[in-house]
Amino acid sequence: MKKSVYASFLMLGIMNIGPALAADPIKAQKQSSAAQSVQSKVDRDVAAQAAEERKKILADAVDAVANTEGALLALEAKKKNEALSLLEKATGKLDLIMARDPDLALAPVDIDETVIDVYTDVDSIKAMVKEARKALDNNRLQEARNLIKGLASEIVIATTSIPLETYPDTIKTVAPLIGQGKIKEAKQVLHDLLNTLVVTEHVIPLPLLRADLLITEADALAKNKKRTKDKNKALADALKEVRHQLQLAEALGYGDKTAFGPVYDQIKALEEKVAGGKSGEGWFDKLKQDVSSIFK
Repeated sequence: MKKSVYASFLMLGIMNIGPALAADPIKAQKQSSAAQSVQSKVDRDVAAQAAEERKKILADAVDAVANTEGALLALEAKKKNEALSLLEKATGKLDLIMARDPDLALAPVDIDETVIDVYTDVDSIKAMVKEARKALDNNRLQEARNLIKGLASEIVIATTSIPLETYPDTIKTVAPLIGQGKIKEAKQVLHDLLNTLVVTEHVIPLPLLRADLLITEADALAKNKKRTKDKNKALADALKEVRHQLQLAEALGYGDKTAFGPVYDQIKALEEKVAGGKSGEGWFDKLKQDVSSIFK
C-alpha cells in the first residue's frame, strides 16, 4: 500500500508563473470560519470514501503482482526455478480471482490519495486562467501549463488494478520462454506486463463537498423555529460561504458553467426566505440535489 500524499498549495505567487504575472502574483486567502467549521466533516467524508475504496482491494491480486515482480527479480538474478515458482503462484492467484468473479474486469491492488487545495479568491483564479489562455493563443504551451498547474481544489483517489482481460493470459506466456532459455524475452514480457496495470481516478472537488456540507448545516439551522441572533448569523454566513465555494468550483472548472446560475438564484431566494428568523422544512432539498449533480 502506497502512503497517501498530501500536497496543499497555498498560492502566494511563489510558483514559477512566468513574467506575465510576476508583478501581480495570485493572492492567498484564508478559509472563512464557516468553511473551517465543516473541515473536520470534509476530512471524515473523504476518509470514509477512501476506506470504502480500500475494501475493494483483493489480496489475491496484490499477491499476483508481488509474485510477478518477484519473478522478474529472480530472472535478473539468474534464478530460473524461483522465477517459475513465483509465476505459478501468480497464475494461481489470478485463476482464483476470475473463478470467484468471471465478470470482473479490473482487480484492485492499491489505493493512493492525493489532496490539492488552493486557498485563494475567485478573481485571482480568473486572472490566472486569463493569462494561461493568452499564453496558449501565442503557442506558449509550457508557460500556460505552468500557470494553471496549481489551480485545483480536490482529492483524487487513484486505484491501481490488474486488467484481467490481458494480464492472466500474458503471464502464462512467460514460463515457456524461460523453458526455451529466452530469458531476455521473458524479462521484457514481465516488465511490459507490470506497466499494463490500470490506474483509475475518482476526483472529489473540495469546494462542492464543502458546499454540500454547509447546505446540510444551513438546513438544520433553517428548521429551528427559535433561532437566536447568533444562529441567524451562522445561517447567513453558511449561505454566503455556500455561494463562495460554488464560485470557486465554477472558476476551477468543476462542472458545466450553465449549472451554476440556477443554483446561485436558489441561494439568493433562500437568503430572503430565512431572513428575520423565518424557518421551515425542506427548503434546502432542491439546492442540495442540484449542487450534488453539478459534478458527475
